[in-house]
Amino acid sequence: MYAIVEMAGQQFKVAKDQKVYVHRLQTEEGKKVTFDNVLLLDDGKNVTVGAPAIDGAAVEAKVIKHLRGDKVIVFHKKRRKGYKKKNGHRQSLTEIVVENIISSGAKKTAPKKAAAPKKEAAPKAAAPKAEAKKAAPKKSASKKDDLKKIEGIGPKIAETLTAAGIATFAELAKTDAAKISEIIADVRGNHVTDTWPAQAKLAADGKWDELKKWQDELDGGKA
Repeated sequence: MYAIVEMAGQQFKVAKDQKVYVHRLQTEEGKKVTFDNVLLLDDGKNVTVGAPAIDGAAVEAKVIKHLRGDKVIVFHKKRRKGYKKKNGHRQSLTEIVVENIISSGAKKTAPKKAAAPKKEAAPKAAAPKAEAKKAAPKKSASKKDDLKKIEGIGPKIAETLTAAGIATFAELAKTDAAKISEIIADVRGNHVTDTWPAQAKLAADGKWDELKKWQDELDGGKA
């Protein structure tokens, strides 16, 4: 049996007892973690495809250790400008081993059927001097907060969080730090999200002086 599952922002084809290296997870070494965004299951006889995920299916794994990947050299050069810049990057990773693939009760989510188009009614005779209805006013766009005011959040992370539906301090305060790490897993850098929900709670409550005092003690969002 194997499954295709999304883990820390990436998709993997996994089987039982297989070791996988994923973007850094917040789970401690030796602890278990469950991934329920299973996209495909193959039990050797039947193949179940989700739409997009499969209800009731999950992949259980155990965190072996946290490590860093091989160094990648990024070199920039501009001809005839005398410009050279060399940077190195090592991705923060987590080694996990798949312990179990849960398929019992798995049920493919059927896509919703499109509603049949309504038959157009015969046009009625226009009333004399009928006034055209005024267009309904457009709803104002949902309020967004400047998430960059949170220590450790830059423009790219703020953009990624907003795209994931976290656009206000209140929404960020309700989001678990581990979930935030999964959302921004593809953003380059080693980001520590432990204090972000608490910082967002102070911002949502308007406690800016208290937040500023705390941020002076932080370094990249890390205490």
